[in-house]
Amino acid sequence: MLSRLGSMRAVADEMYTTTSTVSQQIAALSREAGTPLVEPEGRRVRLTPAGRRLAEHAVTILAALEAARLDLDPAAEPAGTLRVAGFGTAIRRSLMPVAAALAVDHPRVRVHIHEHEPTEALALIASDDIDLALTYDFNLAPAPLDRSVTARPLWSAPWALGVPAADPLPDAPAPEVFTRYRDAEWIVNSRGAADEEVVRTIARMAGFEPLVTHRADSLLLLQDLVVAGLGVGLLPADQPTRTGVRLLPLRDPGPVLRTYAVVRAGRTGWPPLALLLNLLQTVPATS
Repeated sequence: MLSRLGSMRAVADEMYTTTSTVSQQIAALSREAGTPLVEPEGRRVRLTPAGRRLAEHAVTILAALEAARLDLDPAAEPAGTLRVAGFGTAIRRSLMPVAAALAVDHPRVRVHIHEHEPTEALALIASDDIDLALTYDFNLAPAPLDRSVTARPLWSAPWALGVPAADPLPDAPAPEVFTRYRDAEWIVNSRGAADEEVVRTIARMAGFEPLVTHRADSLLLLQDLVVAGLGVGLLPADQPTRTGVRLLPLRDPGPVLRTYAVVRAGRTGWPPLALLLNLLQTVPATS
């Protein structure tokens, strides 16, 4: 301001303070900088070369502070890059439509997408390598979360038992359905333990330990293994299956996959993240 107005009196008038106060603040700043910042010029003062250089830095710093203020202002237009990790179904069903809408309605918000299973995504949240994790658990295998994160429920979906298409379709509680496959080989996820925990929980209700032989991350590969007669496994009940696969409904208890948007505690106020969370929650809660 001194570089623009040219006198301490003018600065004092602009700031609604006294000339003495302005002089004291400049003297203190000179001591901190370790070099004189002003020099006499007749009855006025002017900036020294060091003072002019500091004033140039001040313009840059103030501009950066203003940009940061706008970026963090809840009332401002959201802007920034969001790093999101999630499992494939949630990315396809929830995140991709939202990212497409953001590109049109909020072009200053960008989304970087990473495909990861829940344990992997939560580790990335813990290391601050992502801003949001799309995770899941099952009602029969709830996943604990530590206090450093906040989880918002999204949608849920029932799961069924995938078996060869020629198998009969029983109308019975889940333990009775599982009993029919007491001697079968079982297929579970290779990158997470949630569905295996569900399988073991229902099997134990039926009085046996399942023989887990195959592990596959891809649900399409799991279906291929079922068609090939290599085992049975859990699949989403609300999704189409390949020819050769039959879904047996499970009830009493019925496994339900539950999805969540997980962020670090205290981060939900950041405008781009708050916007994304709100949009994700517009996806129907059930399939």
